[in-house]
Formats: sequence, structure tokens, C-alpha cells
Amino acid sequence: MIITKTRGLVLAVFAGLALQGCSVTAKQDTPTASPLTLEQIYQDKAFKEQRSTYFTWLEDGTGYTVLEEREAEKTTKPENAEADAAIDEEEHGVKGNDIVFYNPDGSGRKVLVAFEKLIPQGAEEPLSIESYQWSEDGQWLMVFTNGERVWRSRSRGDFWLLNLNTNALYQLGGEQPPEKKLMFAKFSPDSSKVAYVRDNNIYMEQVGNKAVTALTTDGNDTLVNGNFDWVYEEEFSIRDGFRWSPDNRAIAYWQLDTSEVKYFTMLNNTEASYPTLTRFPYPKAGETNSAVKVGVVSIEDGKTRWAELGGDNRDRYIPRISWAGNGNTLLIQDVNRPQSQNKVWLFDWRQNQLNKILEDKDEAFLEWFYEAKWSKDGSFFIWHSERDGWRHLYRVSRDGKQIIDLTPCQFDIVDMLALNEAQNVLYFTASPDNPSQRYLYRTKLDGSSKPQRVTPAEFEGSNSYYMSDDASWAMHSYSKFGQPPVKQIIKVAEHAPVITLVDNQELNAKLAEQSLPRHEFFKVNARDGLELDGYILFPANMDPSKKYPIVFYVYGEPWGSTVQDRWGGSGYLYQSLLTQRGFIVASVDNRGTRAPKGRDWRKSIYKKIGSVTVRDQVDALDAMAKRWSVIDSNRVGVWGHSGGGSSTLNLLFRHGDKFHVGIASAPVPDIRLYDTIYQERYSGNPNTDPDSYDNTSPITFAKDLSGKLLLIHGTGDDNVHYQGSEKLINELVKHNKQFEFFAYPNRTHHIGADKATALHYYSMMAAFLEKHLLIK
Repeated sequence: MIITKTRGLVLAVFAGLALQGCSVTAKQDTPTASPLTLEQIYQDKAFKEQRSTYFTWLEDGTGYTVLEEREAEKTTKPENAEADAAIDEEEHGVKGNDIVFYNPDGSGRKVLVAFEKLIPQGAEEPLSIESYQWSEDGQWLMVFTNGERVWRSRSRGDFWLLNLNTNALYQLGGEQPPEKKLMFAKFSPDSSKVAYVRDNNIYMEQVGNKAVTALTTDGNDTLVNGNFDWVYEEEFSIRDGFRWSPDNRAIAYWQLDTSEVKYFTMLNNTEASYPTLTRFPYPKAGETNSAVKVGVVSIEDGKTRWAELGGDNRDRYIPRISWAGNGNTLLIQDVNRPQSQNKVWLFDWRQNQLNKILEDKDEAFLEWFYEAKWSKDGSFFIWHSERDGWRHLYRVSRDGKQIIDLTPCQFDIVDMLALNEAQNVLYFTASPDNPSQRYLYRTKLDGSSKPQRVTPAEFEGSNSYYMSDDASWAMHSYSKFGQPPVKQIIKVAEHAPVITLVDNQELNAKLAEQSLPRHEFFKVNARDGLELDGYILFPANMDPSKKYPIVFYVYGEPWGSTVQDRWGGSGYLYQSLLTQRGFIVASVDNRGTRAPKGRDWRKSIYKKIGSVTVRDQVDALDAMAKRWSVIDSNRVGVWGHSGGGSSTLNLLFRHGDKFHVGIASAPVPDIRLYDTIYQERYSGNPNTDPDSYDNTSPITFAKDLSGKLLLIHGTGDDNVHYQGSEKLINELVKHNKQFEFFAYPNRTHHIGADKATALHYYSMMAAFLEKHLLIK
């Protein structure tokens, strides 16, 4: 069987594929169920929502594929005189996932690959598919399985190829493939080869031929080819470190030299009788970074040509590269260490020529680095920039001389989704009037018109879109605060629904039985007049003549935003449980959070995270207490995780007269202990800006703790190190400040990753808040 190039990847299990309908708003006047319990939320998953995960369109928009679980029919064993009489005559068939095709409207179901074809020789079970991809010519299927975590993602494991004509199945990696060693395997554009990373080198195999060619050979424990160190993956969100050229003749790749980066060591006391150590290079603020460079290796001669950018490669970042429409030229984004300047180079690797075509600068920092999206002929690319004070999309000519603002309005774009050159259209999400919501917009790709909203008014709230490559179809997901998502396939141009994939009717029915809180979005002003957004949850049966303790959920740093008009999942249910137990719950986005409110909003916190950010939270509390008389200003609590944990500490240490009880989960008490890329972007370099670090680190003000503090951290946190909490403990002990502390052995930054830990974690936090804020 031959599948055309458009047969894309999907990993989705749909429930109720043919169901139509909208979400049911939860009733709050006649609750019939018992109060929410933490066991329901975190252990039993009683309010689990329907999901459609890893959905991917076919490239031509003609349909999509899904994984559908099936059990093979029961089989009867043939008579065999030598068979063990104890073996049952019948045995159940094997279970596995078929890869199934659907038209965009849900019709035309066709099994493309039955799971029986994915059972390796000598095995009894089919491969457990974690992801898969089709070759460009549609004659091969690649399956990733047996994955294991590398930092945040399961990116190392085994890759198998299935020939769709002969059904031959074999594992990549040579004649004797190593187990769990390969990373990022992908077909060349012409389907003739596969490249992957193994042990920090890049290898190539001819499809259908197990002969392996090493394209790099210098990789080792400290020299990394086609992969990244911890900090690049975490802070630039990149894992796959190589790119096939469009003409199949070369591969561009990153190389990181970590030899001068200091190692961080984590101790594991519980998995063996003696402690074990995990060591990895982790550059803390002010320390030496990995040296980074980009090269292009020729498939023909095996030689790498390096882009010689000049300067010290330890004091630059290369967060993005992309082929510039052909196999001769590579676009390289070259960022200085303070992340205030991004030079964009075109590298002709055959001629060894570098040409700077564009440069972005900011007095504070550049907020993020987006990949350039090239036109098919390579004549222009789409570029994100805040150069006019808003995050806009620009059409930039190949030589950088013509720059057209495609979104010339006084608002930010949130995400660029897709473009269709034939139709002269570009799609993106934005929300000009309400930063907590998201809507679909389109504009002309040639800049001849202003953006127009596509999402109908009836979908007030948060809308996300996963579009086919030609932007003709999309999976549209819609939700509101307290209302689970509805997911539909739509025709994009008219925003016309075709079929509902997920309606969450069962979850809505359960929510309708609960005594859920009344919520309200609001705006208040900080002391300098800046407008802040927030939400507040009131107990369903609140007595307006009484006063209630209030608990703030806080994050407060540039990496995220808490005030979102969308379904909040278990987080919303936890906050609802707190209201049932007698709390008012609120959250406020202080200045600097990742909200679509313009460049000045985001950059106002430069070298001020932990000072002006928490001051906004105090101002919001004061304004809220004046607006709602039911708030008891003498019983104010706060909790947050990661950056939110740091904000919690600063609120308790610096504003203990306003915030009386706090739970700091996995905080950064001393920001000198966090990584270079994140911390220096927002705080400067501690070697040249020590005051920035002293004036914003919570540990500086620990001596002023007057309220009740619960400090929580996982000892296996490779992101925000347990070391920071230990350092804070010493400082609190030094000043005889009493507090409560809980360490979770070997838990990562995501402390509640498993059911048991999540239940314990949230139970402990709820009990702490009740103990210190509820009147007995």
C-alpha cells in the first residue's frame, strides 16, 4: 500500500466522535452532590475530561489519522499432542492501536495500518506507539517507542520502520540496534534516508538498508551534536538539534561545548542502600555558559562547514535556525548574552559567506525568539517583533531591506498559526480587548488590509486552533472559566463547524451537581495607575453579612499568566474546593506577566521581579478589600509554585502586614541559583548588577518573616534546585523565624506528577490554609 505524502502524524483517542452539542453550564443554585474531595480530584480523577491529543492534519488538508485501540479476535489453539494440558484452549487476542484515517467531516474511515503489522518478529505484543511519522513518499512508517525522559521530554528510545508495501518491520540503529539510545529520528525530504542522534553524534541510515554512517564523530560527554544541554531545552524550548536541508544534501546542526560549564549534583537517598548521584552541566546566573555554534554537514563529503559568527561562543545564544527556502542558505538567529540584541544572519555554507540581514534590539530584553516562517520560494519570511511597542508579525524580504507590518494595530498577536500563499492569507490569535481571552484573526499576507476577527461572537472566552498546513481546516477548542472544552472540526474561512470531536457532556453533568463558586473577572489599578486584571471566586452559599478569608493564587513572573478565561482543570476544582471550605479565592496578573498587553507591560519588570511585581499584588488586595466588604483583610493567604513560590516568599517577607499565611512550593529564594538564560534575561548579570539580585531575591528579606510559612520542595528538582530551599532554611534559622517545611524525596519540579504525591501535596496545603486562616 502506498500512502501519499499528505498522510501526517496523529496520536489521538476520540471519545464520542459523532456526538454534537455544546457544553452545559454548571448549575449553582441546586447542588445535589456532596462537597468536593481531594480524593475525587487527584486520586480517582472523577472529573477527568475528554481529550484529543497529538492531533495532526494531513498536509493537504484532506483528512487526519488517529490511533484506535482494538483487541484481536479470540483464537483457538490447534490440537497439539505435545502441548501442555494446563494451557487453556482459548486465549484472548492481543490489544493494540490501529492507525485509522478520517475525512475532515469524520467520514471515510479507513484502517491504514493494523496493529498486527507492528508486532516485531519473535514478540507477542505490538509496539507501543508514542509518536509516528510517514515518509515523504508515503511508503514508510516510522514509529517511536520505548521512550525515556531526557530532562522534560521522553525523547530517547527506539525507532522502527514499517515498509507499507511489503509489511517488513525493522529497528533503526544498524545490524544490532542499541536499546533506548536514539533521539529525534526523521526522514529526509526525499524519503531515502533517516538521520538521528545517538550518544551526542548525528548518524544517517539509508531507508531499507541497515548500514549506518556517522555524520559527526567528535561528540562525547561534553561536546554535544544535534542535541542540547539542560538550559537550552528548558529556556528556549528546543530539543531536536538538527535540520535536514530541503534538497536532501546536507544537515544543519547545533554543537554545544559544555566542558567549561560547572556541574550540578543531585543526591538520591531512597532508591538504594547507598546514595546515588546525578550530575549534569547547569550554568547558574553569572557563570560560564556552553559554547554554541552552528554548522552544516554535507551528506556527500561528510565535512562540516561552520558559521564563524565571531566573538566568544560562550557569551552568545543561538535559539533558532531555519533553512532559507533552499539547501544553500541557512538563517541563524544570533543573540547576545543579555538577550537584548538578535542579529539575523544568512549563511551560505557552500560559499562560506555570512550576511547580516536584520537586527532586533530592546533596552531591556527581547521577550522570546520565534522561528522564521519562510515562503515556499524563499523570497520572504514572517518575523515576530516588538519593535513598534507591540508583538507584531512582519513580512521581511530575503535581503532584509523590505519590512512590512502585517498586523499594524495597537494590540499584540499571541500566536501565528498558519499561512496560505495561494490565498494570500495569514492566520493568528489575538485578543485586543480582553487579555484573558483568545480569538482567531486573519490578515492579508501582502499587507494590503488590516486584520479581521474570524471567531464568531458566540465563542466568548478562550479559543485555540490547530490548523491544517493549507489553513483550510482546523480543530477548534473552546472553553470558558469553569466550563470544560468543546472541540470541533471547522472550515476555517467561514468558521463553519463540521463535526464535534469532544463535548465533555459527562463531565458537565458531574459539574452541574456540584456547589461551584460564583466567579467574576475584574480590573483594579496599582498605585501608579496601571490597570491589573484578576478573577475572584466566592463560595456558592456565601453570607454577604460575614467576612471570609481570602487566598491568592500567584505566579507573577514573565513565563506565564494566571488570569485566563478558560477551563482550569484540576486547578479550578481545587480552588472550588477551597471555596466550599470557607475561602474566597483570587488571582491577579501583576505587571510583567505573559499577557498580550504590549511591550511596556512586559518589560516594566526588568531588574524588578520580586519588588514591583509583588507590590502590584498588595495594591490589588487593597483595592479588592474596598470593593468587596466580605473580604477579611486580617486573614489573607497566598500560595504559588516555582516563580509563584518566589512571589509568595516576597509577599510574606516584604509585605507581612498584608499577607499573613503563605505556601511557597519549589521557589527560587536566591535568584543567583537559577540558570543563566532565564535569570539574566530579566535581572541582568549578577557579576555586573549585584544590586538587582540583592533587591529582588526573597532570601534578602527572610529576616522579616512575621506570618505563617509552609515551604515545600522536591529533592530531585533539576530545574529549581532543592539547594535554594536549604539556603533559605539556614537564613530563617539564623533569625529564629519559625516555619513549616516539607521535602518530597526525588520528586522533580512537577511535584504532583503521580496520583499519590498529588493527593498528599494538595491535602497538606489545604490543611495548612484551614489551620491558619479559618476561624474555629
